[in-house]
Amino acid sequence: MYTNRYIFTYAAVLVIVAAALLSLAAMLLKPFQERNIAIEKMRGILTSAQVTEANANNAIPLFNKYITEELVLDPQGNVVNTYTQSPKEDAPAFKIDLKKQYYNKSQNKPYKLPLYIAQKDGKRIYIIPMRGTGLWGPIWGNIALTSDFKTVVGVFFDDKSETPGLGGEIAKPKFQKQFIGKTIFDDGGKFTSVEVVKGGVQKLPASMQIHGVDAISGGTITSKGVDAMLRNVLKSYLPYIKKNR
Repeated sequence: MYTNRYIFTYAAVLVIVAAALLSLAAMLLKPFQERNIAIEKMRGILTSAQVTEANANNAIPLFNKYITEELVLDPQGNVVNTYTQSPKEDAPAFKIDLKKQYYNKSQNKPYKLPLYIAQKDGKRIYIIPMRGTGLWGPIWGNIALTSDFKTVVGVFFDDKSETPGLGGEIAKPKFQKQFIGKTIFDDGGKFTSVEVVKGGVQKLPASMQIHGVDAISGGTITSKGVDAMLRNVLKSYLPYIKKNR
């Protein structure tokens, strides 16, 4: 018969050993986890710029090939850091935590925004990272614009917990392809964003349909989240866009 002291000591040793092993595993795996996160981030940026061959195996070399500049912007649209070296994942812009920066913005605190510039097929493309809120949690992505900042080259959206088959459809090519060729400014230069329209873009006046896409059937709240994310994020970049159009 084991004494209570023996049992408690044995249990305590097991807990300490298990905790030590878990901590060691977390420490050893952390570099691999961070690398995977960075690769997925690169893939999303490249996909929005229509580098469709980007995958987990080639994202790093393709990112360094197509991304020529990474900028850090202040709220007034001024460039506070420019990075053109390689590896591109070492850039200050790449390391910016969007969640933290948009929280700072909501609290009227100083914040910084990343901007990626790609060269593809001889054309300059501006890529804006985005973060917003869906039905069940955060949504994020990128929107790529032509050199005049008017026309959408492509988008990439992803989520962690939206409902598969409903809100989760934002991560599917069928939804994302709608954005290609849409414009975020009207012919008079007024900012319009790209509206995600419940019931279909045909509900908009004919002159406004170039600024809209169809919402996801059954995914109303997630669609509204995408709409708000696009509008709010693009507004944050307007000071820079207006200076550089």
